Amino acid sequence: MEPVVTVGLDGSPESRAASYWAADEAQRRRLTLRLLHAWPLLVPDPAHASSELDQNYWAKKLVHTARAEIQAMYPGLTVIGELVAEDAQDALLRVAAESEMTVLGTRGLESVQSYFLGGISTPVVSRAERPVVLVRAGTREGGQPGPAGVVVALKLGGPCDDLLAFAFEAAAARGVPLRAVHGETLPLHAHMPWGADHEVTREIEREARARLNRALQRWRVQYPDLDVVDSVTLESPARAVVKAAEGAGMLVVGRRKNRPPLAPGLGSVAQAAIHHARCPVAVVPHD
Repeated sequence: MEPVVTVGLDGSPESRAASYWAADEAQRRRLTLRLLHAWPLLVPDPAHASSELDQNYWAKKLVHTARAEIQAMYPGLTVIGELVAEDAQDALLRVAAESEMTVLGTRGLESVQSYFLGGISTPVVSRAERPVVLVRAGTREGGQPGPAGVVVALKLGGPCDDLLAFAFEAAAARGVPLRAVHGETLPLHAHMPWGADHEVTREIEREARARLNRALQRWRVQYPDLDVVDSVTLESPARAVVKAAEGAGMLVVGRRKNRPPLAPGLGSVAQAAIHHARCPVAVVPHD
């Protein structure tokens, strides 16, 4: 199958925002956009039945309307609709494995009612083999990042090439700066009764910045025209990332593919980003 950007549809405002963001991304990458609506109760199409007797009428209308709206805004974009008789989570995981990225709507920490949101998006993000982007309602149509550009969260505890490749490509394609953020929690020996030991904190920050620069070095060479800013803060990594995402157009975080059997599917930074960041959040699986 040709490369596609897939977006999950469910008729919610979040889903609509996700579809426009995905359309803009597909056009930017010159890829096909696939609109997916999954409904386990889908029945075989009746022969010569009126809309009143067609039990799939509203599901078809959802996909048809979304496709018509997007095609009107992006006349040169190839858009396909897909209606499948599957559980939404199973369908999304299946198509995520064959998509350049999968885009879903999300409400963050707010109440969950939609079929695709909350309980569906979390396991998809946790298990998808390729990047998943979560978009909130209210995201500007066209999905253009704000002045702060793209932010990528780096843990620096191991390889992160897949994460950096996605972030650098996203920033370069949009012509916006990339900010690489690393948060480092102070160890116990850095704390004194009167506050943090400045000599210890300076050394920790110096070492962290050196590791961050080494991680970014070859990517800066590969993207010489991209404005790259590195940022090290001595605080909780999750807090540092959520702060850095304020005003950003996209936040990129990583997810380890091979986590311990009893560990959560997402780390603390990815969970904080998904729940609290207001901009689109791309979760990129990596080794």
